[in-house]
Amino acid sequence: MFLSSKFTALPIATLLIASAHAAEEGKWVKLFNGKDLAGWTPKITGHPLGENTHNTFRVEDGVLKVSYDGYDKFGKQYGHLYTNIAYSKYIFRCEYRFEGKMMADAPNYVNLNSGVMIHSQSPQSLRFDQEFPSSIEFQFLADEGKGERATGNMCSPGTHIEMGGKVITQHIVKSTAPTFKPDEWVKIEIEVRGNDEVIHRVNGVEVLRYQKPQLDPANHISPATDLLDAGAPLQLSYGHIALQAEGQGVWFKNIELKSLE
Repeated sequence: MFLSSKFTALPIATLLIASAHAAEEGKWVKLFNGKDLAGWTPKITGHPLGENTHNTFRVEDGVLKVSYDGYDKFGKQYGHLYTNIAYSKYIFRCEYRFEGKMMADAPNYVNLNSGVMIHSQSPQSLRFDQEFPSSIEFQFLADEGKGERATGNMCSPGTHIEMGGKVITQHIVKSTAPTFKPDEWVKIEIEVRGNDEVIHRVNGVEVLRYQKPQLDPANHISPATDLLDAGAPLQLSYGHIALQAEGQGVWFKNIELKSLE
């Protein structure tokens, strides 16, 4: 397995010890303690690594919240909150719900839209002005009152996946999940088996399955080219987990992980 300090926040020994410990215990491990952002690192476009600009990510009443009440305007200040450890084979789960309205100057697609990134590049390897990490996204969506809008889709900033042995280059692959109200708590689960397979579940039901997550060597927006030029493998078998902040308020709770190592 390729692991470098450029791509993961902690040395390989720490990563392996953490994974082994979780596997030994054979139980769910809390990634969010309900009190603060310990174990996580924010990176917001155009701001220094580790700076929680305008208190975007905050903890209130045991809930991790993405809030924009400190912003005058969004201004393409896309944010992500990254785990300090990279993971390979695991099941991640959490609950989410949306809150409030999107920022007025954010793109229309941001409305009632957020997500969790897996197999993400490390926040240390991001460009200062990079909007999204090269990663695979489990996308959250909610009802806009315009018809069906399934949650649990796959989005691929700087990446591709495979389905049925074929490389899928389209940016969004839709799930079979239902449409949920914005203020409804939704339980999601992502089963990640290294480079072999990823499974999306919503409220305990499988809604999408795909294989072979990989970097897109032609992508210069979420610059997979940076990673490949620095020696990263094309096929993604590990990476950080990141919670998204892209101009819409969203809440997270019960954020947990079970190692499958």
